[in-house]
Amino acid sequence: MALRIAGQAAIVTGAGRGFGRAIATALAAEGAAVTLVSRSQSQVNEVAEAIRAAGGKALGVSGDVTDRADVTRAVAAAEEAFGPITLLVNNAGTDGPFGPIGATDPDAWWQAQAVHLRGPLLFMSAVLPGMRARRAGRIINIASRGGKEVSAYLSAYGVGKNSQIRLTEHVALENKDHGIAAFAIEPGTTITEMARRTIDSPEAQRWLPGMVEILKQIGRENPDPAPVFARCAGMCIDLASGKYDALSGRYLEPADDFDALLKS
Repeated sequence: MALRIAGQAAIVTGAGRGFGRAIATALAAEGAAVTLVSRSQSQVNEVAEAIRAAGGKALGVSGDVTDRADVTRAVAAAEEAFGPITLLVNNAGTDGPFGPIGATDPDAWWQAQAVHLRGPLLFMSAVLPGMRARRAGRIINIASRGGKEVSAYLSAYGVGKNSQIRLTEHVALENKDHGIAAFAIEPGTTITEMARRTIDSPEAQRWLPGMVEILKQIGRENPDPAPVFARCAGMCIDLASGKYDALSGRYLEPADDFDALLKS
């Protein structure tokens, strides 16, 4: 059976664990050469080695997605290894700080925005000129339903994810005549390391006890994150394939029927 995205060169951020690892592994299994970016070199090395052991192509690069020099270095390493970037998946994220404006540390709140927004902006700024020159490319920003809802005491996360969704809309609009598609997706909810960190956070326990209890319940009832990871990775493969480029600019969720959306 033909690989669906053979020949593509992809970058996945936050690829050392969780959703990022699952996305990178699935893209490689479908034929993409994948550069994995994370602050932890050991984590991305482990994932890259597993991909190569399975017959795929992968490179691990450490870097901070909010640091422009690190982003430039990561993109250069990816292009040197695998050629021009055709697919970018901005997955790196963070959880807190939790609490009301006026009580949370503004510096910590702003640093969260740097992860949610500056990181994707830096990576998109680095790859879009080449994509425009080649008139081809796809960008997938891993957003959240939290970016579509207003939840008290969760502004750092909600504003960051909402900004990701709106930034995706701008990128899609600006590049619709240049062969580039951009999407924002909800990955699904499962117990990742970030979710466990939220559960253990005293601030989350104080300000968002209901959310903490929901996460605990998910952990009890569905302790295996693999099905949620697989669905999210499948969404990324579908969007990377080009079949759904007409949905560029959309915010998409796991329950969405992409074929039905094309007809709507």
